[in-house]
Amino acid sequence: MSAFALTAMTSLVTAFALTAGPTAPVTLTATVETPTVYDDKAGGSADADDPAVWVDPKNPERSIVIGTLKKAGLDVYDLAGRRLQHIPAPAAPAEGASAGRFNNVDVVYGFELGGRKTDLALVSDRGRDRIRAYAIDPAAVAAGRPPLKDVTAPDVAPVFAADEAEVDDQRTSYGLTAFTDDDDAYVVVSQRERTRLRLLQLKDRDGRVGYKTEDTLDLPDTFTLPDGTKWTPCADPGELPQVEGMAVDQEKHVLYAAQETVGLWRIEIDDEEFEKPKLIDRVREYGTPWTYDKAEEECVLDTENDPGFGGEHLSADAEGVTVYHAEDGTGYVLASSQGDDTFAVYGREGRNDYLGSFAVADGATDGVQHSDGSTVVNVPLGRAFPKGMLVTHDGEATPADGDREGTNFKFVRWDAVAGAFPEPLKVDTKSFDPRDAG
Repeated sequence: MSAFALTAMTSLVTAFALTAGPTAPVTLTATVETPTVYDDKAGGSADADDPAVWVDPKNPERSIVIGTLKKAGLDVYDLAGRRLQHIPAPAAPAEGASAGRFNNVDVVYGFELGGRKTDLALVSDRGRDRIRAYAIDPAAVAAGRPPLKDVTAPDVAPVFAADEAEVDDQRTSYGLTAFTDDDDAYVVVSQRERTRLRLLQLKDRDGRVGYKTEDTLDLPDTFTLPDGTKWTPCADPGELPQVEGMAVDQEKHVLYAAQETVGLWRIEIDDEEFEKPKLIDRVREYGTPWTYDKAEEECVLDTENDPGFGGEHLSADAEGVTVYHAEDGTGYVLASSQGDDTFAVYGREGRNDYLGSFAVADGATDGVQHSDGSTVVNVPLGRAFPKGMLVTHDGEATPADGDREGTNFKFVRWDAVAGAFPEPLKVDTKSFDPRDAG
């Protein structure tokens, strides 16, 4: 995440909070949360970031949530938020090398692996610049055993780095989303501190999962403003405006990518190639002048000279993106507006019109702040989530444990999200099955 001056961000958030009328976010609450994890030595350097949901083919109530914990690896949870399994990130392969660090996770169903249809959890390993694959065993879920098993091919190459020295520079695999196209499976991966996206096709390598590059796309790092001036987004020296939050429309094969300090992009994927990107919304800070404070090591926005070219619905960083599929190409694209602790909702069809925003407030659990990753599932998941669910990362889990800063994941009923809007969003549990996507 990019560092913005606190005073500038506070003024923007306050101004947004005071906005009345239809642009004000609606509020709702979560019903379940996972155990709080802590990014310190006692907590094993666990920092929750991005979730994915695997839907059980026989008993949806047994579905699981998989969450990345960065340096600490992965946790697997049941729908009551209880931890079922912990998988540590890979150790450093040599002294002085970077250890594994798991950033984003997504699920594909029915990948042909070793002659068997296999559901996979796919993870971007930022520390080692690889994609890690974990087979999900439905029988293990039913029996209460740890359901994930590492099936990554041992010889997978770095996604972006040319060699191991570049891996240790950590301009590596960052955001990740996955999708299927007939019998083929793909992941889109973004590069840390760069604007690059890479499309990879998964490959069966003797019963293990490898991948090959299909296409590469570089998003802009400099923009021409309406007044003709050039603007480069706020960044630390040497960094470019990166992408992390991404999701693919599983039916239309459209990628939605959140460039953190820029906005939300729509990119069609056709014949294993990226098409021309279209910026469908901008962050509020878009076009705002800034300077870099070397002492504080942060960007300082000059909000008094904001030219007014930014959007109205996303406050930097633009983060976690997910797609809700409904009938006939309808549904929603959700994006985390991390700077003001809300989520923006756009139509899935047409020009992706903005429909409103919501916040997850205190209720049965504490609310959601500074959310990175999110994922939505439309199908019923048992009695607790009969109309589907939204899972979000919470970057400020409370109550705090003294000075320890905690994070976790929150589970929200989709019908609670839909019903919070003055004109309710769709609840469609039948028109799309994530297990049959692609």
